[in-house]
Amino acid sequence: MYDFTKVHNRRNTDSIKWDMLNEVYAVKHGEEILPMWVADMDFALPPFVEDALVSRIRDGVFGYSYPGDHVGQAICNWVADRHNTTIEKDWLVYESGVIPSMALALQAFTNVGDRVLVHGPVYPPFRNTPSNLGREVVTFSLSESDGQYSIDLEAFEQALKEDIAAFIFCNPHNPGGKVWSREDVKAMVDLCYQNDVLFISDEIHADLVFAPHKHVTALSVAEHTDHIITCMAPTKTFNLAGLQAAYMIVTDSAKREKLKETAMQAAHMGVTVLGATAMQAAYEQGADWVEELLQQVKANMEYVAERLQKEAPEIRVPQPEATYLLWIDYRALEVSEKDMMHALLHEGKLALEPGTKYGPEGDGFLRMNVACPAETVGEGVDRFLTAVKSLKK
Repeated sequence: MYDFTKVHNRRNTDSIKWDMLNEVYAVKHGEEILPMWVADMDFALPPFVEDALVSRIRDGVFGYSYPGDHVGQAICNWVADRHNTTIEKDWLVYESGVIPSMALALQAFTNVGDRVLVHGPVYPPFRNTPSNLGREVVTFSLSESDGQYSIDLEAFEQALKEDIAAFIFCNPHNPGGKVWSREDVKAMVDLCYQNDVLFISDEIHADLVFAPHKHVTALSVAEHTDHIITCMAPTKTFNLAGLQAAYMIVTDSAKREKLKETAMQAAHMGVTVLGATAMQAAYEQGADWVEELLQQVKANMEYVAERLQKEAPEIRVPQPEATYLLWIDYRALEVSEKDMMHALLHEGKLALEPGTKYGPEGDGFLRMNVACPAETVGEGVDRFLTAVKSLKK
């Protein structure tokens, strides 16, 4: 049994989540605000990862290094065991993060002015990254009903025909927590192949799926895989974001070489020695830890939904199929996002993510991170209710 109850004091640790609230939210009382916004966990890293890091540090020498075959094998075993997808070590291209991986793929295989398709609502870097690289971002909206999302495949196919160079897919979906079906993933992969569109699949939340749902990798359903670049990492699963370790799975050898060449041109340095150490330990020993984590997160999500249903029935809390993020629907309150955020920050003293950060489709929603001890979740709900009550005065 692992401990997911301890409350760690993360203030004054140079934590973006806890120590940059004044800058991010343009307030002056950040030290009074409970942060449940950015997607990192308030749980300690697994003890076996800590042990591996301490052991590596005690070696005492930190010259230039690379992720060895043992790291690649750990990844292959994890993806096979957890996601029923067989990959080869040679298919791996290492990077510091999933968003840098996405940027590298766009730099390598698209040109300035090319059109990149994303779905909305979606994690902001899906739009920001291609835009910052001079690509034109094209958005098609997901269908939404009571906070649950689906894909209109006819609309998707039509969008692909509008001179699209690449599609960036969020699987599982952030912020909605949707686990896309095998049929949906296969249809999208096949349509991109038929329309000569690069398929960039962000699968960073793949390990954080609640039973009975199963993550479906793009590679597991594709008849043709040369157009697919899968981006994965242990950082969300094991709370290792500060160690910056990720990888792409690329079956096409020419694309792998192009990615490496582009990384060299941009002076990307890949994964650090400690990132590689943590990744290997997590994937070799982490299966039981993840299962216990998911139980805690699921309990937290159900607690939030039950409290709000009882004490603020206007608020809807759809239960996600994946991630540790709630996508809270406050549209029935009929208040603006500006007023809601003001109430949260100044009355409840709680920091959540405003829905329109994920695109206009997110208006009327808030994203709440519940990957934290139950004590913190309870305090977060208390603060949320204080904010909601202030809006009804």
